[in-house]
Amino acid sequence: MTETILILDFGSQYTQLIARRVRELNVYCEILPYYKYNDKIANLKGVILSGSPFSVRDSAAPMIDFSIFRNKVPVLGICYGAQLMAQSFGGSVQPSATREYGRAKLTTVHQQNLLFKGIEIDSQVWMSHGDTIVELPINAERIAETADVKNAAFCFKDELTFGIQFHPEVYHSEQGTALIQNFLKDICACQQDWTSASFIESTVAELKNKLGDDKVVLGLSGGVDSSVAAMLLHRAIGKNLHCIFVDNGLLRKGEFEQVLDSYQHLGLNVKGVSASDKFYSSLKNVSDPELKRKAIGKTFIEVFDEEAHLINDVKWLAQGTIYPDVIESVSVKGPSATIKSHHNVGGLPDYMKLQIVEPLRNLFKDEVRRTGAALQMHPELLGRHPFPGPGLAIRILGAITPEKVHLLQEADHIFISLLKKHDLYKTVWQAGVIFLPIQSVGVMGDERTYENAVALRAVSSTDGMTADWCHLPYEFLAKVSNEIINKVKGINRVVYDISSKPPATIEWE
Repeated sequence: MTETILILDFGSQYTQLIARRVRELNVYCEILPYYKYNDKIANLKGVILSGSPFSVRDSAAPMIDFSIFRNKVPVLGICYGAQLMAQSFGGSVQPSATREYGRAKLTTVHQQNLLFKGIEIDSQVWMSHGDTIVELPINAERIAETADVKNAAFCFKDELTFGIQFHPEVYHSEQGTALIQNFLKDICACQQDWTSASFIESTVAELKNKLGDDKVVLGLSGGVDSSVAAMLLHRAIGKNLHCIFVDNGLLRKGEFEQVLDSYQHLGLNVKGVSASDKFYSSLKNVSDPELKRKAIGKTFIEVFDEEAHLINDVKWLAQGTIYPDVIESVSVKGPSATIKSHHNVGGLPDYMKLQIVEPLRNLFKDEVRRTGAALQMHPELLGRHPFPGPGLAIRILGAITPEKVHLLQEADHIFISLLKKHDLYKTVWQAGVIFLPIQSVGVMGDERTYENAVALRAVSSTDGMTADWCHLPYEFLAKVSNEIINKVKGINRVVYDISSKPPATIEWE
């Protein structure tokens, strides 16, 4: 049974980084909003409490019932999590004299404490809080200090409960990974055996047990997620997997034919379905990004439902949902604060009788790629850039028309082709062109033009939760701009997006 570390999210921008660090140390973990905690998680080895934008002194500050897990499993509170423990058990948290944000050095370290084993004095840590713990909770002792933060870390005597006011999960904490390793290995006694091979073995066994001889229909997109999901299901149920690849009219240039061809050598049973007219109809006069996603998701479901009825006794719909999809669709503040909805998150309509199976629901993107490599899938397929489920619809700002899609396909094809030609494609996490809802004046030859503008987007990332814009060479960008403007009639201006995530998202909608 898989060992699990539970991360309770209080809304910190770093929560996903905690999960990344834990999984990099070959320990499985799950993130749950603080209000969704339950004690039914199988083989729970420890709990980590995240930071938060809230202050524990706020009347609306997130609270939890510590008795559910304290003294039952080890607990590590980070920043807000540490302050919440202090406030809840007799300590005192007050506003910092000055906001403690940025690099700091540990001036005192109790290396005999398991959490700080091997952590050196003068080790750099990252602070990010406006409050500080001025009095420790009852029955707690200090185990680390910085020049400005006296109670940088503490533990409760005679129990495996710890609090730290810095963030070990961020890159700037030099020995942060070592501290998390101490918590996982020496305190929680995790075996650290959660690898791609073990994930495949356990997932295939679970799928066999769950699906039996049932038939499953899977919507392939040609991307990494759905492809790896298909291979896992194929390994588990073989010929009972029926794959459908839908041409929604919103794919990249030539992608429908290329994707069908690429699956011929994987042994998958794949059917191509042309349904662009249905999608264009559902998107007619729709400009709001969220409504676009919902319209596309609804149409996908309808197409799958129609195709499933053509296969006798299908009982399951498989999807390539991954963990960032799930996280971004849930907010610690409730549904109203959701970043965006995903067409493959949230269940099926009542009229559809299929049940959902999601083999990759708990994996980050880089973990999906490693799983695909362990399944011996072709590197070219695994190296494909992520492409959004709603396709080019969320790269066209405003209403969707076939004419706009055609222009965007041509511009996008030039950008991606040149990235590959100049050996830049593999250095970029995700790239694409955005069709902007504006026109601008230009001069082409001796004629005045008033045509469309597009934005190039290229980002670097490891899992899609955070991303930075790529510093592509000016000469390359100039070539892309020149090619698009000269070869795509209807576009006379190209700009480059230099926004990072956060605060922006990778896609524009």
